[in-house]
Amino acid sequence: MIVILKKDVKGTGKAGDVVKVSDGYARNMLIPKGAAIEATEGNVRSLEKQKQLAAEKKAEEKAAAQAMAEKLNAVGVTIKTKAGEGGRIFGSITSKDIADALKDQHKLTVDKKKIQLDNPIKSTGEMSVNVKLYSEVSAQLKVTIVAE
Repeated sequence: MIVILKKDVKGTGKAGDVVKVSDGYARNMLIPKGAAIEATEGNVRSLEKQKQLAAEKKAEEKAAAQAMAEKLNAVGVTIKTKAGEGGRIFGSITSKDIADALKDQHKLTVDKKKIQLDNPIKSTGEMSVNVKLYSEVSAQLKVTIVAE
C-alpha cells in the first residue's frame, strides 16, 4: 500500500513523504495512529499544493529577512551607560539592551535571540555585532557604547 506520511516515522520516512509499506502496517499502525493517510490521487494533489504553499511562504520570509538585513547593515546603535576609569562599564550590555536600543532609535524590531553576542559587552567603544535573521541571512550591526 502506498501512503503519505503525516508525521515522521522511524525507519519509514519523514512527514510529507510518499512511501510504500505493507498493507497490514498501514491499516493497523500508521493510519489508525494518524501518522499516515492513503495516497489517493486527491491526497497526493493536496500534498503537492501544501508543499508549494510552504515553499512560497519560505521565500517570502527569506525576502523579508534580506530587506531587514540591508536596513541593519545601514544603521548603527548608540547605547549610553555609566562607565568607570579605562572605559569599563558598570554591569554589561546584553543582546536585550541592543534590541531595545534598535527599537527606540530606529523603530526596528529584532528578537534578542537573533543578536549573537559571544559574551556581554563590558567596555566602551565601537564594535560590530552579528544578527542572524534567517538560516542563510545575517547582518552586521554597528554598536557604539558611550559613557554618560
